[in-house]
Amino acid sequence: MNVVNSMRMRNVKNKDEILNNSEYFIGDPFQYMGSWNKVFKNNNPIYLEIGMGKGKFIRENAKVNPNINYIGLERYDSIIAKCLPKIEQNTKNLVIVRANAIGIDKIFNHEIDCLFLNFSDPWPKVRHHSRRLSSEVFLKKYDQIFKKEINIHMRTDNTDLFAYSLESFSNHGLYLHDVSLNYHLTCKDELITTEYEDKFSSNDIPICHVIADKTKCLNK
Repeated sequence: MNVVNSMRMRNVKNKDEILNNSEYFIGDPFQYMGSWNKVFKNNNPIYLEIGMGKGKFIRENAKVNPNINYIGLERYDSIIAKCLPKIEQNTKNLVIVRANAIGIDKIFNHEIDCLFLNFSDPWPKVRHHSRRLSSEVFLKKYDQIFKKEINIHMRTDNTDLFAYSLESFSNHGLYLHDVSLNYHLTCKDELITTEYEDKFSSNDIPICHVIADKTKCLNK
């Protein structure tokens, strides 16, 4: 069973009330295409997480980085309803939007500075690989959402998805940095983790990580 999908399907009885009464929820993000700086009322960088789950990663990032604006994108109302009550009051640099990632290029127009793909659905069947968030289908869409150049940070426990993503990023002309098959072991910084990441790590499942962007590594 896919852990992500099984967790997302659990219903929240009062989800509509939670969504309708939250100042952090945007149910129709398409109306803000090209004007997300007005949503935040500043011109700070905008970081986006696609498939934010219950939102631990993006909430904690927003808390420690007040000069960066964060957008969490999630498809399922029940999961969004679990995230919204956990956002601290007076948080000014975070919104949660409901949308299917396939329409990402109709939500943002060269406005995103950094994209997080954390524990995305691996879509294991070959016929579904185009649905992977690191597929060429999505990379072409990301070309339209970044303010300048592509800057993708990816974490996953799925080694097949990771290998596929490395090849996909490279074929799209991106350079790979900070590549790790056991990121919690190799990373020297204090990590902000996701709920899935905590679950996998507690079971000694290694976490893969890569940064894909247009910056070429220069040998010194």
